[in-house]
Amino acid sequence: MRGVLDALRRDAVGGSLLIGAALVAVLWANSPWSDAYESVRSFSFGPEAMHLNLSVQAWAADGLLTLFFFIVGNELKQEFVHGELRHPRRALLPIVAALCGVVLPAGIFAAINFGQGEAASGWGIPMATDIAFAVAVLAVVGRHLPPALRTFLLTLAIVDDLAAIVVIAVFYTEGLSWAPLLGAVGLLAVFGVLQRGTGLAARLLGSRVPNCAVFVPLAVVIWALMHESGVHATIAGAAMGLLMRTRAGRGESTSPSHRAEHLLRPWVMGLALPLFALFSAGVVFGDLGSTLTDPVALGIVAGLVGGKLIGIAGGSWVATKLTPAELNPTLRWIDIVGMSQLAGIGFTVSLLISELSFPENPVMLDHAKSAVLIASTLATALAAIILGLRNAHYRTQANADRQVSSAERS
Repeated sequence: MRGVLDALRRDAVGGSLLIGAALVAVLWANSPWSDAYESVRSFSFGPEAMHLNLSVQAWAADGLLTLFFFIVGNELKQEFVHGELRHPRRALLPIVAALCGVVLPAGIFAAINFGQGEAASGWGIPMATDIAFAVAVLAVVGRHLPPALRTFLLTLAIVDDLAAIVVIAVFYTEGLSWAPLLGAVGLLAVFGVLQRGTGLAARLLGSRVPNCAVFVPLAVVIWALMHESGVHATIAGAAMGLLMRTRAGRGESTSPSHRAEHLLRPWVMGLALPLFALFSAGVVFGDLGSTLTDPVALGIVAGLVGGKLIGIAGGSWVATKLTPAELNPTLRWIDIVGMSQLAGIGFTVSLLISELSFPENPVMLDHAKSAVLIASTLATALAAIILGLRNAHYRTQANADRQVSSAERS
């Protein structure tokens, strides 16, 4: 069992499971058994009194994916405190890149659909990067790439998703529920205080009370309030991850951050993410001919495939010329180009914005969802080519360095 859990902690293994589950979902949704697929993922359960009677698909996208966002937020916190992102100039670059990668795809969509009436409302669809799929693909095709590239992608994707959530709240919802949102923010503050005070939870509730008995119920309530507020619930996971304490306190062998990641990562990579992909990736393809001639679809494909690439890579390069931001010395600009293309994988949030953009137009909605999947596939293929070549370069370089080191020792 321990060997299986250790294997699932590796990104490449979890990434392969995620991609495999997504392929199963697409094939199942477009097969003669598509009705069964739709019945399973639309089945609802949960406490109605708490407004949590959700479909299987919603539980996967809002619940299981929250665990992944917690892992990502937790990892970023470690990078901000101990790693790459503790250097402000290097932390600034992916933040600027993310904002450029949000604005340009939206602008491209808006330009293509200018004057097209209802179609123009979908401008937010190509804004978001699907962090789960992007990290999975990077892990599969880039095992020898510098770790700084993965950190760049994680930071970019978190900022990207936050920007997309703000856009949804401002432009695509009738209004936020402020009471639950303020409640969630207040409890996040409590979560942070309990984390910073080493052993504070135990002193408050008694030394025999394990930390998980405090933090797990608190995390569930925070998630439920965030969901009720209208803000995408995965943000609660990222926020709690960023609040984790990364240094061991008195009497601790390791920090809460590292303990939580060690415990949760195999379950998230081996179970939560594949289930999320299985119930979220089942996009049904209609008439591809009419889809590819629809300005909505063209705007989405151009925004995700071209807009993300130019916005992120170009924005990063300009930022190094006009601001103090700097590129990690282990990376080259071609690495950023490949990663920027990978950021064109728009899935969860893009599909959500599609549904919010065209609630009364099933034809446009189908075209938008198909375009998201087509664009994500194209972005994946192009990024895999670039990053695969860079991965081979770094692998060759590492082998040469080992040979030199071996020769020097002998």
